[in-house]
Amino acid sequence: MLDRLVTSLTSLRLTVVLLCAGLLLVFVGTLAQVHEGLYQAQTRYFKSWLVWRPTIGDYQWPILLPGGYLLGTLLIVNLLAAHAKRFQFTKKKIGIVLVHAGVVCLLLGQLLTDAFSSESAMRLSEGEAKNYSQDFRANELVVIDTTDPQHDEVVSIAEELAATSKEIRPEKLPFALRILNYWPNAALLAHPTNSSIPIPATKGAGPGLHVVALKPTVSTDERNLPSAVVEVVTPQGSLGSWLVSCEMGAPQEFTYHNRNYQLALRFKRYYKPFYLKLAKFTHEKYRGTEIPKNFASRVRIQRPDTGEDREVLIYMNKPLRYNGETYYQAGFDPKNDLLAHKVTILQVVRNPSWLTPYFSCALVALGLIVQFLTHLIGFAAKWRTA
Repeated sequence: MLDRLVTSLTSLRLTVVLLCAGLLLVFVGTLAQVHEGLYQAQTRYFKSWLVWRPTIGDYQWPILLPGGYLLGTLLIVNLLAAHAKRFQFTKKKIGIVLVHAGVVCLLLGQLLTDAFSSESAMRLSEGEAKNYSQDFRANELVVIDTTDPQHDEVVSIAEELAATSKEIRPEKLPFALRILNYWPNAALLAHPTNSSIPIPATKGAGPGLHVVALKPTVSTDERNLPSAVVEVVTPQGSLGSWLVSCEMGAPQEFTYHNRNYQLALRFKRYYKPFYLKLAKFTHEKYRGTEIPKNFASRVRIQRPDTGEDREVLIYMNKPLRYNGETYYQAGFDPKNDLLAHKVTILQVVRNPSWLTPYFSCALVALGLIVQFLTHLIGFAAKWRTA
């Protein structure tokens, strides 16, 4: 049994099958972007182990496909197992070893990048300081304990859990959250329409408002704005139900056992141990045109734990690398460009394995050079002897 498994893992046929399955997955995943959107298709097809009911054409077919993680892992195992069983190390094969090591490193680096990297945005107006960035797509249901005036305690609940669970009992909270209604994408209205329904909330800003359930967007230029009606349930009974939505700016507030809480559904936040304050934003254009020439944000880094307080300039092709993250000048808010307080948008990228592709390509290049020179020197030696 073990011999069969080893033979299968080291088989060249398995390599060919995995490469063909990868081509099929890329083809299906690319076509699925039309119906599922770029972000959803990347996550579902290439950042998963298995894909159930893939979208092919206009339909979801009841079949199971291997995901990108599964194919990548099997390719790594197949390559390492084949080397361990068949490969015999000699001086003439040093280049081949380096090439294959670079390929393995590249696959592992991509897996680590997908698992640990994150992209978010920080929106700052002039004079404003923030210690968090917000995710482009993901949302979160949060309960914030604001009793202590010095700091807040935030309990974050993933949007997937809020969308699929009827009742959530966080360990750090003395009450439970009951999800009465959830809309993946919705619009809030002050007055009823033919397609709207009244919001069944009893507290906060929800009573009197109406909601229109919208089809989830697949456009890369838009994002879903989910809404939910959440009931707070204590051992003594219900405190009421509140409307929470990414469309609403202010969180909903309530009190329990002499502690103040806020309830909100918002874009997922990534908190930092420092503050970024926008001192000045400049938007330069080519003279006589509306063509952008340069965007620049002068920000002040304020870190209370170390006492660091300094200014840096972020502009196009000159990002800020700090605390394991890279801050790029991504854009600005054109609505506020002519106002006194201009707004900049910084893209925040965290990628612990960002050096892996460079190292992998260097290994492959070095292996090709060594292999070429080995054969060239051997050929030259035989030619001289002849």
